Order: sequence, then structure tokens, then C-alpha cells
Amino acid sequence: MTKRSARPAFTVIELLVVIAIIGILLSLLLVAVQHVRAAAARVHCANNLRQVGLGLHHYHDDQSAFPPGWTYPTPNASYPYMGWGPRILPYVEQDGLWRQAEQAYAQFPDPFALTNNPPHLMDKVVILFGCPADPRYGHGGDITGYPVAFTWYLGVEGRSNRFIRRNGILYHDSHVRMTDITDGASQTIMVGERPPSPDSRFGSWYAAQGQNLDGSGEMVLSAEERNHWYDSCPPGPYQYGPGTLSNVCDAFHFWSLHTGGANFLYADGSVHFLTYGAASVLPAMATRNGGEPISPPD
Repeated sequence: MTKRSARPAFTVIELLVVIAIIGILLSLLLVAVQHVRAAAARVHCANNLRQVGLGLHHYHDDQSAFPPGWTYPTPNASYPYMGWGPRILPYVEQDGLWRQAEQAYAQFPDPFALTNNPPHLMDKVVILFGCPADPRYGHGGDITGYPVAFTWYLGVEGRSNRFIRRNGILYHDSHVRMTDITDGASQTIMVGERPPSPDSRFGSWYAAQGQNLDGSGEMVLSAEERNHWYDSCPPGPYQYGPGTLSNVCDAFHFWSLHTGGANFLYADGSVHFLTYGAASVLPAMATRNGGEPISPPD
């Protein structure tokens, strides 16, 4: 009978090399998966903004103007403190939700007069206004016991949040028509990305007071916003640039959790991803009738 030769076993060095190779392959796979998820989230947000744009334009076709970015609580106001988001609900296939909002305001005209939100929709999560790149996506928040649901898409109120310089499209009691956008609808931004503040203070989609009883920082934001709320933050003006989920001061400028920039909805209904390199031209793009020369960003 022939003798079988013994099969040599792996040496410790060979085993370590195999483990190292597997580790490298797994890390490469993890990076690839993260990139795919990030790209998918960016596309998802862009698609949300396209739907928002359709809703805003359908509202304009029906009402002959874009909705007010935020409604001041005058005695005759139908929907005090309401942002532009709820007003486009009937135009984004959310008729039932809009009827609930109408009924809530008819019963309690002041949503902040209640200790709890019902029957108002302050804590109603609307997926259309969310961004899956944020771990808070699909969830609400809490402001000192007051439940609130968020929007990641804020109306552009213009270059500055000062009353006399609100020259954008969606701002305090605005009533802007397409014919008012003399800078060109294809060069004027109407809605941009900005995650809610980490303390949930800024970012309500439904109704809010804003910084100065003007909705600013909540559902509308300017390209050169100033801080009138946090003592711990510089006064500004703030510029378009990167932010983090842990810094409350980042509530005062447009930014996103996507790498390198954020999505913006233009007045013509198109959606573009603007890199942070566009910070210098964003104030001009935020005005509807400023007449500023603009070199289109890459």
C-alpha cells in the first residue's frame, strides 16, 4: 500500500494574512455600501424637493401666487403661525391631512394656546418633508414637553432675515407671483436643505414662531441669516457651508448631511445640488428681483 503524504496545515502567518485580507475586503465593502446609501439619500431628497416644487407651482396656478412662507398672527389671519408646507398639502396628494389642519384651526385658531398639540398637527410626521440622511428621519422631537415634527426643507426668504430686506419668494406673509421673479426663475432659489436644530427648537414643518415672531429659522431661512436666539452662537450673518447635527449654530444657514453641498429647489421647479463653493453667489440667488450679476455655480 502506498503511503499518503500528510497535508500541511496553515501556519500562523498564513492565517493572519488571510484574516487581514478578509478584513480589508469587508472594510471596502462597508465603504461601498455607505457610499451607495449616501447617494440614495441625496437622490431621495432631490426627489422630495421636486414633489415640493410641483406642489408650490400647483398652488401658484390655483391661487395666482406662491403661498406665504409664514403667516403672522393678526386677528384676521386664517392660519396664524402656519408655514408654507401645510398649505401645499392638497397639491401633493395630502388632501386629508390638509382637511385635518383646516378643522384644527377652525376649532383652535391659535395652535400654541393648547398645552398639548391635538387637534393640531404639530407632531404629525410628513415623510415628504424629511431627509433619510438624518437619523431623525421619520421621527418627531420635543421642545420642553411640546411634541413637534420637522421639515428638512426651508423656504428661501431672501438675502437677509431683516423685514425690510426680505426679497426672496417664501417669507413672512409673502404673496409672490412668478412675474415678480425678475431675476429669472432658473437663477432664483426657492427652497433649500437645512436639518432641524439638535435641540429641536428650529425646524417645525407645521406652525412655529421663529426667531422674531417671523418664522425665521423654522420653515423659512435667508442666505445671510442672523442669530437672534442663542446666546452661545455668534450674531452672524451666517453663510452657506457645512454643518453638524450637534451644533445649534448651524440652524442659521443652509446645509445638508450630503457630502459637499445641498439640494436646492429653483423657482422654475428644477432641483440642483449646489456645492459649498457656491456660498459667494447664494445671497444673489436668494433674491427674486435684486438684479445682481450671477455666475452660475458648478
